[in-house]
Amino acid sequence: MAHVPSLFDVGSVTHAGRVRARNEDACLVRTDVGLWAVADGMGGHEAGDLASRIVVESLDSIGAPDSAADLLAQCEARLFSANQQILALSHERQGAIVGTTTAVLLVRDGHYACIWAGDSRVYLINRHGITQVSHDHSELEELIADGALSREEVQDWPSNAITRAVGVVADPELEVVTGRAEPEDIFVICSDGLTRHVRDDEIEQHAATRLAQAACDDMLALALDRGGLDNVTIVIVRLLAPRSSEPTRTPLDREPRP
Repeated sequence: MAHVPSLFDVGSVTHAGRVRARNEDACLVRTDVGLWAVADGMGGHEAGDLASRIVVESLDSIGAPDSAADLLAQCEARLFSANQQILALSHERQGAIVGTTTAVLLVRDGHYACIWAGDSRVYLINRHGITQVSHDHSELEELIADGALSREEVQDWPSNAITRAVGVVADPELEVVTGRAEPEDIFVICSDGLTRHVRDDEIEQHAATRLAQAACDDMLALALDRGGLDNVTIVIVRLLAPRSSEPTRTPLDREPRP
């Protein structure tokens, strides 16, 4: 089945915040192929900004895909290539830990895929409200999943180390979720510099009621007003009506969730 192009309202912003001297976040907007990404270089380690940039530049080399499955395969291949480049950078720096969280959104042929490692997030906003499509790869999230802590108990936890990242081990653990993408669906991709200051319901309110770029700018301002303790990066993608009403049948390379 031939690819049916979609229309998107897209916005993006990245900022160092009010505390950190350097912005170790990076983002990528490739609306031409249906790819958007956020990478958050690991704070406190050497060359986090280089790690996030390597991921973004690797993903940016993706060419026009033949299908949704091809787009997903190219994305995964680029992330594994970036992982090797970051490991080489670590070796050049005498084994210093270098890495980056990564969250990628792909949309093509009426389906989406979310690929991530770490605690940068992908949200989906639709008529049912806001849903966190990704889940954090972090120590606290594991404790919550095991029942050792409640979500309320970790609100003011002093630290939350991530458990997965790109560039830390030879075989990175990437998680993938897929589903159907409908007109008027809104995706928000962001680093934890946003979510430490802005609640999910506030993200929903801004993204659902403003054009994408205005919503990004408003949420950045809100995070900065509340302290801006970390780098802040936001990408918003709203799906508009497709250019053709012809039905599509090309799923991503995994069974979409209901």
